[in-house]
Amino acid sequence: MLNPRGLPPGRENTSMIPDYPDSVELSIDLREKLHPMFQKLPEGVSEFTFANLYLFRREHNYRLTRMNQKCPVILGHDKGISFFMCPFGLPAQASLDTLFDTHGTLKCATISQANQLKEKGFIVTQDRDNFDYIYSRESLADLSGRKYHKKRNLIKAFINNHAYEGRPLLDEFIPQALEILDQWREPRQDDGDYHAAREALERCDPLQLCGGIYYVENKPVAYTLGEELALGTSFVIHFEKALNEYKGIYQFVNQAFATIITEHYQTINREQDLGDPGLRQAKMSYKPLGFVEKYRITR
Repeated sequence: MLNPRGLPPGRENTSMIPDYPDSVELSIDLREKLHPMFQKLPEGVSEFTFANLYLFRREHNYRLTRMNQKCPVILGHDKGISFFMCPFGLPAQASLDTLFDTHGTLKCATISQANQLKEKGFIVTQDRDNFDYIYSRESLADLSGRKYHKKRNLIKAFINNHAYEGRPLLDEFIPQALEILDQWREPRQDDGDYHAAREALERCDPLQLCGGIYYVENKPVAYTLGEELALGTSFVIHFEKALNEYKGIYQFVNQAFATIITEHYQTINREQDLGDPGLRQAKMSYKPLGFVEKYRITR
């Protein structure tokens, strides 16, 4: 992908977004304005891409507003609890006070924002369950050393037991990826991120997501889907689905995708563990380089 060009974050034409207290739903029409702004953010917060916000807009009831005709602010509420997010920087103190008055909590605050607000007397809390896991692309591709011994064994077993093939997830293969997603959901007791994952496939082209799809004996069995972030230095995996009947398939897909994406990406962001103990253990077992830390801020 080409590096985005244009004005600094917050200076693009955002006239489609109303001033606070008015707000607007996150529509696909806003992508043209917002996507270049998100691409210029250096921190690499996985939530702060247009695609991610759009796909989870219903789950978190996202809306957009502007403070004093300046950069956009994201409003939302989870289970009746209101919050706001400031991906393009903190607004002026008066506007910030207004947001805390009406929405209570600042979510997904960066380290810089957390430090600024801590100095002003706000309560800063690490949101560990939502830290993004950051891995070396090269390490995930090579899996060298004793620390990855179990991963290599699972991948070897998968490769030795199955005739497999991987392809770029082009438009023509989207129906097969949807089949994988539907089969992934069948044994589950909850939908998880099914609806967002389905819309991601259906709107893969306008959202400019890319990924890979994998086959065993010509049967589609797994896919991965994501996009670049952190000024184009990292690739974030938004969705990775596979059929569990194939032992070692997730380890195989993890490594296979890391080997095919361009070396332009230094790291791979595999998002949060959401506080799930099993998911946290699995993500830690891949020995992350570090985390994209996020904070919740309250008065």
